[in-house]
Amino acid sequence: MQDGGTIRARVERALGARIAAGLEPEGALLTVPVLAERYRVSATPVREAMLELQRRGFVEPARNRGFVVTAVDPAHAQHVAAVRELLEPPAMRTVAGLRAEAPWARAGAARIAEAAAAGDLEDYLEEDRRFHVELTALAGNPMLTAVVDDLRRRTRLPGLTALVGTRELAASAAEHGDLLDAIEAGHEDAAERVMRHHIGHTTGWWAGRPE
Repeated sequence: MQDGGTIRARVERALGARIAAGLEPEGALLTVPVLAERYRVSATPVREAMLELQRRGFVEPARNRGFVVTAVDPAHAQHVAAVRELLEPPAMRTVAGLRAEAPWARAGAARIAEAAAAGDLEDYLEEDRRFHVELTALAGNPMLTAVVDDLRRRTRLPGLTALVGTRELAASAAEHGDLLDAIEAGHEDAAERVMRHHIGHTTGWWAGRPE
C-alpha cells in the first residue's frame, strides 16, 4: 500500500473507494484475513478499518464470518447529496471570492483526469476526495472542511464502474479544471454553478441514472 496516513486509514480509504465505486458488490463477504493478505498488513488495522466502514454504512457484520457489503439506499444517497449541495457550492463561491491560490490544484485535477482515463476508480475517487477537501479548506472553516470530508466518504456511486471509458466520466473529470478556472478568475457565480453541477453527478451518471 502507498505511504501516507496510518495503516488503518490507508486500508479504509482503499476499501472504502472500492465499495463506493461498486467494485465490491452488494452482498459481497469481506473477511479480515483475506483483506489483511490483500493489503499486506496485520489483522488489527483491517478490523479497525471495517468498523469505520460499518459506521459509514458501507458494511454490516456477518456473525462469525466477517462483514457484508450493504445495499445502496437511494434515499440516503439523495440526502447526502442534498446536504453537500448546501455546503460545497457556497464554499466554492467563498474560495473564488478570495481568489485563493492553490498551486497544487492543477496537478490534482490532472491526476483525476489520468485516473479516469486509465479506469482506475480507486485512485479516481481518492484523488477527487482529496482535491475537493483541500479546496474547501481554503474557505478557512475547519469544521466545514471536516463535514465535507465526512459526507464525501459516505457517498456511494454504484454506477461508476459502468462509466469507465465513457465521455461522461471524462467530462466529470474535466469539471475540476473548469472549477479552478472560475476560482482563479474570481468568478463566484461560475464556481458555485460548476460545483453544484458536479455534485449532481452523484445522483445522476455516477448512480447509473441519466441526467
